[in-house]
Amino acid sequence: MPGLQAWPSHPAQPDLSVRYLVASQVHPSAFPVSANILAHGKVQVKSSDIQVGDLIIVEKNQRIPSDMVFLRTSEKAGSCFIRTDQLDGETDWKLKVAVSCTQRLPALGDLFSISAYVYAQKPQQDIHSFEGTFTREDSDPPIHESLNIENTLWASTIVASGTVIGVVIYTGKETRSVMNTSNPKNKVGLLDLELNQLTKALFLALVVLSVVMVTLQGFTGPWYRNLFRFLLLFSYIIPISLRVNLDMGKAAYGWMIMKDENIPGTVVRTSTIPEELGRLVYLLTDKTGTLTQNEMVFKRLHLGTVSYGTDTMDEIQNHVLNSYSQVHPQACRSNPSSAPLRRTQSSAPKVRKSVSSRIHEAVKAIALCHNVTPVYEARAGVTAESEFAEADQDLSDENRTYQASSPDEVALVRWTESVGLTLISRDLTSMQLKTPGGQVLTFCILQMFPFTSESKRMGIIVRDESTGEITFYMKGADVAMSTIVQYNDWLEEECGNMAREGLRTLVVAKRTLTEEQYQDFENRYSQAKLSIHDRTLKVAAVVESLERELELLCLTGVEDQLQADVRPTLEMLRNAGIKIWMLTGDKLETATCIAKSSHLVSRTQDIHVFRPVASRGEAHLELNAFRRKHDCALVISGDSLEVCLKYYEHELVELACQCPAVVCCRCSPTQKAHIVTLLRQHTGRRTCAIGDGGNDVSMIQAADCGIGIEGKEGKQASLAADFSITQFRHIGRLLVVHGRNSYKRSAALGQFVMHRGLVISTMQAVFSSVFYFASVPLYQGFLMVGYATIYTMFPVFSLVLDQDVKPEMAILYPELYKDLTKGRSLSFKTFLVWVLISIYQGGILMYGALVLFESEFVHVVAISFTALILTELLMVALTIRTWHWLMVVAEFLSLGCYVASLAFLNEYFGVGRVSFGAFLDVAFITTVTFLWKVSAITVVSCFPLYVLKYLKRKLSPPSYSKLSS
Repeated sequence: MPGLQAWPSHPAQPDLSVRYLVASQVHPSAFPVSANILAHGKVQVKSSDIQVGDLIIVEKNQRIPSDMVFLRTSEKAGSCFIRTDQLDGETDWKLKVAVSCTQRLPALGDLFSISAYVYAQKPQQDIHSFEGTFTREDSDPPIHESLNIENTLWASTIVASGTVIGVVIYTGKETRSVMNTSNPKNKVGLLDLELNQLTKALFLALVVLSVVMVTLQGFTGPWYRNLFRFLLLFSYIIPISLRVNLDMGKAAYGWMIMKDENIPGTVVRTSTIPEELGRLVYLLTDKTGTLTQNEMVFKRLHLGTVSYGTDTMDEIQNHVLNSYSQVHPQACRSNPSSAPLRRTQSSAPKVRKSVSSRIHEAVKAIALCHNVTPVYEARAGVTAESEFAEADQDLSDENRTYQASSPDEVALVRWTESVGLTLISRDLTSMQLKTPGGQVLTFCILQMFPFTSESKRMGIIVRDESTGEITFYMKGADVAMSTIVQYNDWLEEECGNMAREGLRTLVVAKRTLTEEQYQDFENRYSQAKLSIHDRTLKVAAVVESLERELELLCLTGVEDQLQADVRPTLEMLRNAGIKIWMLTGDKLETATCIAKSSHLVSRTQDIHVFRPVASRGEAHLELNAFRRKHDCALVISGDSLEVCLKYYEHELVELACQCPAVVCCRCSPTQKAHIVTLLRQHTGRRTCAIGDGGNDVSMIQAADCGIGIEGKEGKQASLAADFSITQFRHIGRLLVVHGRNSYKRSAALGQFVMHRGLVISTMQAVFSSVFYFASVPLYQGFLMVGYATIYTMFPVFSLVLDQDVKPEMAILYPELYKDLTKGRSLSFKTFLVWVLISIYQGGILMYGALVLFESEFVHVVAISFTALILTELLMVALTIRTWHWLMVVAEFLSLGCYVASLAFLNEYFGVGRVSFGAFLDVAFITTVTFLWKVSAITVVSCFPLYVLKYLKRKLSPPSYSKLSS
């Protein structure tokens, strides 16, 4: 695979010339159509026809059809932004850089006059890394350029600015996005597996019973034929109608969930696992778009002595307005002379600046220190050339949008715009701000130090064009900044306060440089950048020489707004005994912040941040350090997790399962799915995954129960999930009410259907044993069919409408949900209770019929069957906890059907038509004797059970009855 990615793109190459088509003849495909560049021009191709080595043009807002190396863009800067929400779930834009060798070519057509090739590593899953080289052979010393993740455009991302041209390196199954998806598997509910176990037990009972009968016969005659006859007679032990009833039940639960007005828009996409919702122990959730709305809002500005919140922003606006109306007339005169003056005094005690000037400095710093680019949408009928020219003069506010690699940055720049200082243009070398008075300030960008996850800070050196003053601005996380700003007594405390409110904090500081200081720095910096060995260390050392004694300007707090009712929902799920894990592709700081603000981690709990580990030894030490902590939440990054799982899988999962909450950050889609699978294997408990983006699909499909949210990131997750909801808060009701009901009802329904088969088989067994173990059926065909269908079907199925507590109660006391995870509604214990009930009832019904009707033995079928039907109807009534009008209708309807059939099917009620030839005697049925005897049998079979049930409720009431009473 490596080395094959070659494209010497000569016009004569057959591969390219064959594909010359006229653009108008090709039908557009469903995918945004990409264009292949040829020496003769462009052609439209379907994305399915793209091959490795093709050159492809992708316009703004089009999806990239395959993984490619970024060669050229229409943007002047030689870079473009892409949206990656379908790849890693993050809605911030990523900056990608074109290969400089091809970006520098004068015109687009020159791409064909060069001879070059790309070498790429073999396809792999990791979306955050790439290694390759670009080689141009026809220049005198061949030009080699190394390629990294910044030069790639992965499939399924969307171009957010400009037009890009790239060369395809991976297609189809080799693209990163496809390698990160997994094949879905069929999900089977735990309840179905448990019922399967019970059915196996019943089958065993059937075989044993038949063998016992044949043994008691004494193996006389053709005993094996009798064995099979008994197997057929007792086959009602195996509940064949169970599957039908359960599947109809599942369909009914799905219908109820979709019809619930409290959770509108919920869609049930699978009819096999609604009961799973009632047995969950682990909930794995995505962060961006699931718990948060991914909308940043600037909330707090703190200057050390004074703090501004959302309600006092107008004061800042006035201060900025005043400072600019005073400063600017004298700015040009006073500043150059005062700048050196201030530096001579720096050793002397500082005079405290006025609040107004400090606010002015802080706002200016926030407006300058960032990587945001303002973009102006092209208006209709304006060509690209004049549009840029016009945009420079017009710069209308409605037309401007901001682009940045992180939504926090945009929030800060939007805020400076709202208080009067607006960023109006930016390129690689300069930046322009507009003051409240409409004056434009130009700043020259001398150096940029971008944000990295190691340094946790970003810096910028700018020169004010009007005064020539050089300033080094810096902002970053409090951890990184507290050591490099001048001594102060408020920063740490205020950062803590803001973090507790769930705000993301950034510390902003500055340092004014003289021309000599800057020149000295620039020389050392460019030397460090040229060194071959330890380049990064040397560059960092030079930058660090600047990062000393910075003047602390302000502390900002930005809030990532949570989805509606996230806190109460998480609280409710935690009370229901569900452990919540957050798996996100976002940064560690952000993830921790959201974990606190959403109360995933309660305020009193400690958070153990798992340090980055790279080897077995480090992982061992870290795990030991974590083992000593008790009741604290775990925060771990994807890379460390990978290392720990490699060497200490069992230990890590065991420790993590004891935590009240776990946060995994920087997770790739495959890692998310891997964590879900691990949890299922190690704990054997049921897991549920909930997410809203394409990057959550693997996790949703791996979990026992997947829930998708229709969100900003599209419908990919909700279509792949088993249940689709519109908001995170709906999950509470879905689990605590619908999940609980589905499980309890299915458990009751399943056991009742088994009971129904066992009763009639017991009667058959008693009947056979009385008649010298003859293998003669007690009831004729139609009665047996009618028994399982028309006579008892409706009341038994009406159990799916039963509920033990009202939905409001279930939501108010989520602790009720905890009981379900133990699986006590359906276990071998409850099953045995039902078996005993069946044997008792079957015995009473048959013996009762035989004892009470000695004389009219001919009528034994009519009597026992009538008593059996009545018993079944009464048993349904006994099982029901809350009556519904449909249940009453079902009971009477079944009774009506039975009474009606007595009149029509009289020949079936004789015992074995052939041997006795007796017909049903309508006169006999209407006698008082018949009625009291049937009633007596029924009462004996049911009354003791009512008494037992009453005593049980009095002596050890179930948790729900304490609430409902």
